[in-house]
Amino acid sequence: MKDNITSAWISERIHTREYLISRHAEDERRNDGISLSELERVLLSGQIIEHYEDTGRGSSCLVCGRTIQRPIHVVCGRNKHSWLIIITVYIPSLPKWKTPTERNR
Repeated sequence: MKDNITSAWISERIHTREYLISRHAEDERRNDGISLSELERVLLSGQIIEHYEDTGRGSSCLVCGRTIQRPIHVVCGRNKHSWLIIITVYIPSLPKWKTPTERNR
């Protein structure tokens, strides 16, 4: 099985509730005031803007999406049971991000 994550695969996992949120992602979500419905909305309607190679824990990707109020980034991956794992979630900002989809070099 190719381990590349697609938007369709992410959407399917959200719709079937086959996802887990890491403790780190949950802490970041709460610290940034991001609701669970916002997180799900971003994963359902966002765009994959970066793919990360498998470094031993499986491949992962960065999803960028918008709510009515703000852009949100979600880093997620796939576990060995083919569940979506939400690794971290944050609001992109300077100095790391020039725009929600463009890194500041």
